[in-house]
Amino acid sequence: MKLTLDGIKDRQAWEKAGIKLPGYDVEAVSEKAKEAPGWVHFGIGNIFRVFIGGIADGLLEEGVLDRGITCVETFDYDVVDKIYEPYDNLGLSVILHGDGTREYKVLGALAEAVKAQSSNPEQWNRLKEIFTAKSLQLVSFTITEKGYALQKADGSWFPFVEADIKNGPDKATGAMAVLVAMLYERYKAGKYPIALVSMDNCSRNGAKLRESVLTMTEEWKKNGFVDQDFVDYVSDENIIAFPWTMIDKITPRPSEQIAADLEALGVEEMQPVITGKKTYIAPFVNAEKPQYLVIEDSFPNGRPALEKGFGVYMADRETVNLSERMKVTVCLNPVHSATGPLGVVQGYELFAHMLNTNEDMMKMARMIAYDEGLPVVPNPGILSPQAFVDELFNDRFPNEYLGDTNMRLSVDVSQMVGIRFGETIKAYVEKFGDASRLTAIPLGIAGWLRYMLGVDDEGNTYELAPDPMNEEIQKQFKDIVVGNPETFTDQLRSILSNERLFFTDLYKDGVGEKIETMFREMLVGPGAVKAAIHKYVNQ
Repeated sequence: MKLTLDGIKDRQAWEKAGIKLPGYDVEAVSEKAKEAPGWVHFGIGNIFRVFIGGIADGLLEEGVLDRGITCVETFDYDVVDKIYEPYDNLGLSVILHGDGTREYKVLGALAEAVKAQSSNPEQWNRLKEIFTAKSLQLVSFTITEKGYALQKADGSWFPFVEADIKNGPDKATGAMAVLVAMLYERYKAGKYPIALVSMDNCSRNGAKLRESVLTMTEEWKKNGFVDQDFVDYVSDENIIAFPWTMIDKITPRPSEQIAADLEALGVEEMQPVITGKKTYIAPFVNAEKPQYLVIEDSFPNGRPALEKGFGVYMADRETVNLSERMKVTVCLNPVHSATGPLGVVQGYELFAHMLNTNEDMMKMARMIAYDEGLPVVPNPGILSPQAFVDELFNDRFPNEYLGDTNMRLSVDVSQMVGIRFGETIKAYVEKFGDASRLTAIPLGIAGWLRYMLGVDDEGNTYELAPDPMNEEIQKQFKDIVVGNPETFTDQLRSILSNERLFFTDLYKDGVGEKIETMFREMLVGPGAVKAAIHKYVNQ
């Protein structure tokens, strides 16, 4: 069985293998999207296909959506060449339940895949056609938090951003420049309204996206590429809306075991690939069943019936903000970012296995969520923080069938520490005057910095997960030697006091010295990390 439009015509074979096929006409909904696009998505990797693509697939099944999603890749063009085109833009969803059972479903909601590549005239012109369509209602994004970043930690432009500002819309390369270039095309075509919907895992994601779009727009105006009327168009939220969202679905890297299992069922060519840009991707996506997507209902050109999608809640901005704060700053992501890097240092590959077998790591995870997070988290109303955390620890975190790795949880942590730890630290300062009563969160920050040394608790080296600050931090840490704690002097100060990273100065908040102490204890020698964790979670 081939995962192609021709291949899925043999419905009997797929159903015999226990794989559900689309109940709608895939080619018809794809053609409709090509003729009159309604929904574009930037960043077309794993989370998009299984979650956003899965929602669209469900809406198509129910008959409340009549066209697929236009898929745009802004960063890793291999994804289009290796995962979309060979499989006729079909995807295969593999939902992993905690009891070991699986749900297989072919997704046909991905209408076409376009490379946002200004150096490729055919692809660039197609993107322009899509964005000048009056029918286009929304552009959603899962480009990760760093996809919106224009500046380094020191406030200077990233080199590619500097080039985008200098070269203008016709030679855009970064995601934000590509987006603004396409908005300029839409503006010239008729000043049509649109909603730009960040679905990335970061606080106030809509505001972050808007700030980057307006910054790029202003820089291009300074350089004479666009006029004030275009600035006014982009700035008017009644025309260009930036709804906030909260998104939650644990989506690990594709499993080689699942690939082998699918091939044993008769589905051909299911093996994962690693692209030149280190994207881990496969024709299928494996993920957990639970999912939450809370969306601010602000769509100036109309929208699909998103509220009918599984796990989707339409709400006002404040409710989205509270839901997102609950998840990203307290309940889920801080646990991942605090314990994942420490799991790597201690030699645990799988996150769930670590929590299920290491009592101290489970204690630390529970301290972060229950003891330190819940007391300062506001209740969004539509979701209960207590019930959300209970579901995490009772059902989601222990699910070893997910195969989520600590290394995945260590990707880009530097871009997330402000949201995932800084907000709770600030809440403690506001409530108690300082954050000195916190233990597990400072331990997690110390653990992340200890992980950045690239040496495990037994003295073996490992390769760091991708992170834009790897080189900078490792350079700062070059004199620190594991097993020789006196080599640690003041190397953490510039990091822990960096308000661009943490959105606050951790020394002023009463936790900077505590983190330094924990970090120093983790340097003593073999087993020092494990000993430090045991000490602090059992005080």
